[in-house]
Amino acid sequence: MLQRGDRGNAVRDLSTRLGLRPTSNAAANDVFDETVEAGVRAFQVRRGLHVDGICGPETWGALIESGFQLGDRLLYLSGDMLRGDDVAELQRRLNVLGFDAGREDGILGPESETALRQFQRNAGTTADGVCGRETLAAIDRVSGLAAGSVASVREREDLRRAPLRFDGLRLFLVAEPAMGALANAVKRAMDNLGAIIGLDTSGDDPGELTAQANRFRAGAFVALTNSGEPGVRCAYFASGSFRSEGGLSLALRLTESLRSVRDDVDDPVGRTYRFLRETRMPAVVCELVGRDPADAREMLTVRLPDVTRVLVEGIRRGLEEPRVEEPPAGSL
Repeated sequence: MLQRGDRGNAVRDLSTRLGLRPTSNAAANDVFDETVEAGVRAFQVRRGLHVDGICGPETWGALIESGFQLGDRLLYLSGDMLRGDDVAELQRRLNVLGFDAGREDGILGPESETALRQFQRNAGTTADGVCGRETLAAIDRVSGLAAGSVASVREREDLRRAPLRFDGLRLFLVAEPAMGALANAVKRAMDNLGAIIGLDTSGDDPGELTAQANRFRAGAFVALTNSGEPGVRCAYFASGSFRSEGGLSLALRLTESLRSVRDDVDDPVGRTYRFLRETRMPAVVCELVGRDPADAREMLTVRLPDVTRVLVEGIRRGLEEPRVEEPPAGSL
């Protein structure tokens, strides 16, 4: 983790990746000062990350991934699953061409490989699941025929046709340790409604928690967090031209419910938090408390029954009564 006041080669590397202009003073280039912090914040805003001006694992990972452009390397399914902006661009272009590569999350998984092989077969190239020069040339030749994202259309149609039933639903719930009482209250209420709940309040690394949710084969994922910022908001996965339609529906219903007990609930926001990007199901991060310790105590003690009730109702309605939002005119 790098933050204001740190110095050394790691800071120089960070500054270079951020594209900050080096000064004539070599020693100054190694200092995490206000310029570097501003650069980190600007990058976090662009990438839909939590904006704190600190270069932690999530921000550093996004910086590494941002350095890859489509064509820089061969793309194929591997055990560790390749990640990067080049993968996200490949997913976007396959989706636009009608080959469902799934979420445009920059993670090359089985869905993306299947879509790539399908495109290669249709294009008459070697269907080896490897995106190299020949495949990119074929994509370039037909890109002018593109009309919209098949992944987004498929998600919207799935919501309309087959909304999820809460009774019997497998839902994975994550909460920061300080929100353990709230999370357990939500779990009990959902248990009573017939849902099957996986709960983790350990505060473990988001990568480990998302892996747990995927292994649990959850139908939905909700994280209860402290944003450190004023107000309350629900975040869903969105990156570039893609958004998770199931996540957006869940965020919209949760926002409606939360507004019945609070007057400072913002509209849902698209983000690329690991909780949202790496889960394989509709996912929402509920940023319930901010900087005010007194407000946090009230939310998690005095108002806990009300907050529990609206969270459960918002999750239930988001799955059983989805709000399907058409994209703005001209977008994918």
